[in-house]
Amino acid sequence: MKDLCTWSQHVASWRREVHALYADVRSNADPATAHAAWVERRTALFRTHPATARQPGQGLRHARYDAAYRFRLEMQPAEPEEWAPTTGSDGAVPFTRAGRFEIPGIGGLDVWWLGSYGNGIFVPLRDATAGRTTYGAGRYLLDTVKGADLGREGGAWVIDLNFSYNPSCAYDPSWACPLAPRGNRLEAEVPVGELTPSTEG
Repeated sequence: MKDLCTWSQHVASWRREVHALYADVRSNADPATAHAAWVERRTALFRTHPATARQPGQGLRHARYDAAYRFRLEMQPAEPEEWAPTTGSDGAVPFTRAGRFEIPGIGGLDVWWLGSYGNGIFVPLRDATAGRTTYGAGRYLLDTVKGADLGREGGAWVIDLNFSYNPSCAYDPSWACPLAPRGNRLEAEVPVGELTPSTEG
């Protein structure tokens, strides 16, 4: 059992670091440079922060940045639909479908609104690389509750698949994460973003 006082401070620190990281990404005019800094700082957090989900011997791996996977997209309307995945200690977490992103040449992803404390937009994805070069249960693209979003440009959302990242359960089985439902599963490959964890010697 973790000491709750200490653990809560670690988690608060982690959240501040992640919010600051994405704020810096949004302020950087060059996406490739922003991505390199994102990789470097996430890797440092993963290696050293006491709130990381890292297990002994694990390391982060990321594909090389590819500008072809960056888009500016309007969120399209979608019929409301309820989704309540169970996430361990949180129980059933209520989401409502708020819209959909149609990504040219790749497919569509449902956009989910978190209807509980904090509120926010959440976009998970699972693509054809899952279980081969990327985590088999899928990755996350946007999670605004945790500060993980790239902002908007001219009224459109920045959707950059190079910033897809693994959920905590990819590293620590004690975490139970909401994973991509049917409307967030792509037949196309998304070979960019975070890859399956490495095993360090």
